[in-house]
Amino acid sequence: MDDVNKVPASAGAQWLLDGLANLRRAPLAFGFLGVLYGAFALLVGQAATVNAGLFMALEVLLVLLGPLLMGGFVFAARSVASGGAALPSHLLEGLHGGRTGRLLATLLPNIAALVVCVALLFAMVGADSLLQIAQAMERAGAQATPDPTVFEGLPVGRLLLWFLLVVVVGIAASFFTFVAIPEIMFRPTGAFAAMGRSFRACVRNLPALLVFLVLTFIAIVALYIALSILGLVVAAIAGQAAMQVVLQLLGSALVMPVLMSAIHAAWRQMLSGEVAAPPTVAGFEA
Repeated sequence: MDDVNKVPASAGAQWLLDGLANLRRAPLAFGFLGVLYGAFALLVGQAATVNAGLFMALEVLLVLLGPLLMGGFVFAARSVASGGAALPSHLLEGLHGGRTGRLLATLLPNIAALVVCVALLFAMVGADSLLQIAQAMERAGAQATPDPTVFEGLPVGRLLLWFLLVVVVGIAASFFTFVAIPEIMFRPTGAFAAMGRSFRACVRNLPALLVFLVLTFIAIVALYIALSILGLVVAAIAGQAAMQVVLQLLGSALVMPVLMSAIHAAWRQMLSGEVAAPPTVAGFEA
């Protein structure tokens, strides 16, 4: 189980094509799973206008449910790819078979990345400078036309360097989770072993991963441009609130099935793919 396959750079494009093909196999049923996810995310966003405490609670819940729902999407992706159906019950598959703890453990790289980024921010910019930046932003926000002199003397260079490091840290953290979720869903691999295999797979197949990320970014930008045009029509007919609902639900219905199907395809190629039925494994580690 330690084998990591080497794939060509063109495989990154194929992953995305496989994701699109999977959605075409079951557009309504698979897309409906995306609608369910989008509806919950929309509910969380709306909670911010009602109660700050409720919003924070739902936001934390969404973060915790994230790996479990991703596992459900991957399970549905495998079902559709093998000629089966995408069912709403698939979204709960992460709760079965001893997978829950292992899936939740995939949050650890992101938590560690957040801690590192905050530590770098204070180390590189400093608490006093951060306070000055916050005050400058507050003054600029109160002006109809922000005065550029408000930002004079601020450590812009260090802040830009920190942003660059945040991108690097975020990418490194994503390597640990890119194909860890399908590894956990379909194999008895422990959480940390799965994340280690995911990291090695990404490093060994960096050209394919970069191709996939670039093409996915372009596809998502094109999709949201098209959805924005549709949103303008909806806003003209039913108002801004209806436009936000349509954009959120349609975006999730298209992006989530394609993205998770592509990740499933990447896992199959890089980590020697499927086994028949994942056995029950309790806890974080096998």
